[in-house]
Amino acid sequence: MGEPVRSADGFSLDWMVESLEHGVATRSRYGLLRWDDIVRSRFPRSNLRRLIDIPRLWWRLWRCGYLEAFRREAWQFSAVILVVHLLYVGLVIASLGLAAALVAMMPLGEGSAFLRWTLLLPAAYGILSIVSRITKGRPFFITHLVDDTAFTHEHASGDDHDMRARLDAWAERIHAAESEAAEIVVIGHSSSSFLALEALDRVLMRDPRFGERGVPVTLVTLGSVIPWITLDPLAEGTRASLRRLADAEAIAWLDLRAPWDWLSIHLRSPVAAVDPAMAKPDRPMIRSISIADLIEPSTVATLRWNFFRMHFQLLMSSRDRTAFDYIALISGAEPVHRAVEAIEDSPFYGATAPPPAA
Repeated sequence: MGEPVRSADGFSLDWMVESLEHGVATRSRYGLLRWDDIVRSRFPRSNLRRLIDIPRLWWRLWRCGYLEAFRREAWQFSAVILVVHLLYVGLVIASLGLAAALVAMMPLGEGSAFLRWTLLLPAAYGILSIVSRITKGRPFFITHLVDDTAFTHEHASGDDHDMRARLDAWAERIHAAESEAAEIVVIGHSSSSFLALEALDRVLMRDPRFGERGVPVTLVTLGSVIPWITLDPLAEGTRASLRRLADAEAIAWLDLRAPWDWLSIHLRSPVAAVDPAMAKPDRPMIRSISIADLIEPSTVATLRWNFFRMHFQLLMSSRDRTAFDYIALISGAEPVHRAVEAIEDSPFYGATAPPPAA
């Protein structure tokens, strides 16, 4: 693997990956879309902004029926999101309680009830800010997931203009790759699953024949959370992208599922979650990955409740390369579009050998 090179616009890091497998030399250009600057501008948010925005967001989501639909579609993931927000509420209440105790112990003299009430909220906010800064939401990444929820629904409503501008630029790069590459693979993990979807849709909007001119194009989503955003009534743009890509037969779509991952959504097709009438058996082609193929059972027992670690497992090498291996998928001798064709009759992808019987 070559050294990473930052693009001129700063939007990506690129590696050249070379491999030799069974006498076949493969050279791949791996480009990572950077949006860490966008994340830094929103995560962490100030507690004041959270205390204003989050109750307003939950009120909107409850009134429109989103919360119930989300629970039915992703009971594990929705439970994590709910618990994280309740833990944040617990931090707020605990900060109020500690502030009340500290203010009560202050020697303010007689007739100081009004002054104590005046000091209570600033003291509670100061305590909450200190706790948030010191712990950074650990061990449950509370503030991160609270902010991520807000970001997702901001994106659904179209309010995050900088992320949309970034996707526009990325779509141009994907489109330009058609004249250079033997194949194009767009990969989205977690929240990037719906961002990858939207980026490809931008290409299709500009060029409806993209993927039909001899250069295979494949979308691979892993640990997807697409319904997290598409179930929001305000996410009209993302739902339109989903529908258009579902109809774009020239672009293969493989959705790799991890039922053991509580931070992904894996009950049914993301297309069926939005519009069951539009759902097709192979759009996307869905395959579940067994955790036993990726890591040793003893390691599973250790990491099972480390939700973030398990969430990223699909992006790591596996212990069984005859099953699914992310590194083999993106850098192996077999082109990704052929690997996708090969797994149509099997729930596994074989990187170096034929897939085992189901």
